[in-house]
Amino acid sequence: MKEKIRNTTIKDTGFGYALKLIGGNFRLPILYTLMEYECVRFNEMRRYIEDISSRSLTMCLREMEEDGLVIRNEVSHFPLCVEYTLTDYAKTLCSILDEITEWGDRNRKDTDKENESI
Repeated sequence: MKEKIRNTTIKDTGFGYALKLIGGNFRLPILYTLMEYECVRFNEMRRYIEDISSRSLTMCLREMEEDGLVIRNEVSHFPLCVEYTLTDYAKTLCSILDEITEWGDRNRKDTDKENESI
């Protein structure tokens, strides 16, 4: 029998844990970018994601590094050049991100076809 909803919260579930790690405005786009391109420099990622400020990207990447999702690697000190990659832990999310991408591709095409017929 399922537990009554008033006796638990979503944060106590596996879904809540996953949401804590991948939720937020830019975590999924960052994970997707690193999944697709593997090793990405900070400014490349900022340009690719587009609507993210340098400050927001920095904060998000720091949090994701603390959560064990990304690895920060300083390539050079002057000028400072930093690259990011996924950890092995984060790579376990790739199959889920692939599914989301495939769903988006399928449904975007269906929506595009509907818009063309109008």
